[in-house]
Amino acid sequence: MKKSVEILGLPIISITEGFELGMSKTLLIDAKNGLVAAITIEDEDWYRGVKLIPYESVIAIGDDAVTVTNSENILKLDEAGDYESLLDENIRVIGTKAITKNGTIQGKISELFIGDNGKIEKCEITAPDGTTSEVTADQISIFGKQVTVIDAEKKTEFITETPAPEPIQAEEEISATASNDSDFGAVSVPEEIPAALESVMTPEPTEEIPQVTEEVPQVTEEVPQVEEIPQVEEIPQVEEIPQVEEVPQVEEIPQVTEEIPQVTEEIPQVEEIPQVEEVPQVEEIPQVTEEM
Repeated sequence: MKKSVEILGLPIISITEGFELGMSKTLLIDAKNGLVAAITIEDEDWYRGVKLIPYESVIAIGDDAVTVTNSENILKLDEAGDYESLLDENIRVIGTKAITKNGTIQGKISELFIGDNGKIEKCEITAPDGTTSEVTADQISIFGKQVTVIDAEKKTEFITETPAPEPIQAEEEISATASNDSDFGAVSVPEEIPAALESVMTPEPTEEIPQVTEEVPQVTEEVPQVEEIPQVEEIPQVEEIPQVEEVPQVEEIPQVTEEIPQVTEEIPQVEEIPQVEEVPQVEEIPQVTEEM
């Protein structure tokens, strides 16, 4: 069972992703069923709208953090249709007046005690005089926006402080009471008892601690001053390197704009060379066969 103050302000940790999803901000109360339906959270994108974690998605609520499975357990406003009516009701319980059905105001609800399943187990009531009491869930009829109605017939558990033990009276007060008591006669106390009490109650004198009277000699020798550290001579500045004169730019080569005249005259065609008439073949010269 956890108090609401032990839940709010804790970081929400995803145990499968290993990072922090935000901080628990408020408890979304289902007043009709008397339980915590969800936890609203605040993260870096809080300005984009309400985000919440259903209480049934919470794995555990420890001393230092609230653990969930992963970031998919977080519902945005447009995904939280089942919780829209509870967001509109906005019942906080804490701060409401605790009033009985008979019309008696017992105080204000100052704390909620929540079970592991999200059920509101009991409430703490702070009366106007500062005293506190507790009422269980079965003693509460209605969780309202401004008033929490309690059954007067059922007993309320009051938280009371244990009184401190009374101090023991001293011997002088006891003897004075005995001597002034008219119902009793004079009480004779043996002389040995006061003497024994005096020896016990009177502390033994302790030896005085001698005070030191010798003055501590003051140091008069002057601390030698440290010689001044000679200053380093200034490093001569390097002469400025003369700048290289600018290289004169080459004049642009004028572009030739005159068009080369095209040759338009036609080359005269060569007349056909007349073919040579066929040379008549020479008749075969007869061979001389006669012997010379």
